[in-house]
Formats: sequence, C-alpha cells, structure tokens
Amino acid sequence: MFSTTAIIAAFVLALVLSSLLFGVGIVAVPVAIVAVAIGFLLDLRRRHTEARSMRAFREQADENKPHFTASDRETLTTRPPRSSGGG
Repeated sequence: MFSTTAIIAAFVLALVLSSLLFGVGIVAVPVAIVAVAIGFLLDLRRRHTEARSMRAFREQADENKPHFTASDRETLTTRPPRSSGGG
C-alpha cells in the first residue's frame, strides 16, 4: 500500500510536469510546494503518533512484568539436549 507521502509526491510530480508542458508554472509550482509541505507535515504527524503509541506500549510492558518461579527460570535457562539429527 502506498504511503501518503508517495501519493502526494506523485501528485506534485504530475503538477510540475503538466506545468512544464502547458506553461502554467506560475500556478503549479506554488501548489506543488504547498502539497509537499502538507505531505511532510502529515508524515511527521504520523511518525510522532507511532512513536507515542510505541512509548505507551513500552511503559505498559514495564508495568506488567512477568513473575517467574525458580522452576520457570530453570526451564528457561537450561538448554534441551541436541538431537542426533539423523535424516
């Protein structure tokens, strides 16, 4: 799936190319600059939201640490015997 930035970049490229073909660069270039700025801000907002949710997820994980018994620790730290791998 295309990101918002890629879609806006394609739109801006189309505007710039059409302005070169039809000679409307006076209108298309500022519109392209505004579109790039909007795309940048939307992408920045999305990344900020993702970082915030990841930070909250990590805090929640720190609060809910698992409690292991001695038997659990023994099971988790010992290696199982290697099989002879005949095949």
